[in-house]
Amino acid sequence: MSVCKPVSKWKQEVAGILESKVEELQLLDYSKATVDDVWNCIVDKVWKGNPEKRLHEVVQDIFHLHPNIYISYLAQQSWQDDNLQESIDALFGMEENSQKK
Repeated sequence: MSVCKPVSKWKQEVAGILESKVEELQLLDYSKATVDDVWNCIVDKVWKGNPEKRLHEVVQDIFHLHPNIYISYLAQQSWQDDNLQESIDALFGMEENSQKK
């Protein structure tokens, strides 16, 4: 039987999976993607809190995070952040990279 615990307890154990997702987003020109942003996006948009899940469910949710959900999360954060310009730069960092190519 697999262990079921709050998703916050799994974060350290899925650190490598989160890194993999960040690398994937960076390959898609979301150059400023971070592990913390990806984790917070999943907590906020996918799990909507700290539900209990099994390890394989947490891993599956990370791998299935669609870039559109991530960008929507960043947009929402930009409206809530005090430093709006920094958030806008994070959202459109991918344009910066595509212009360099």
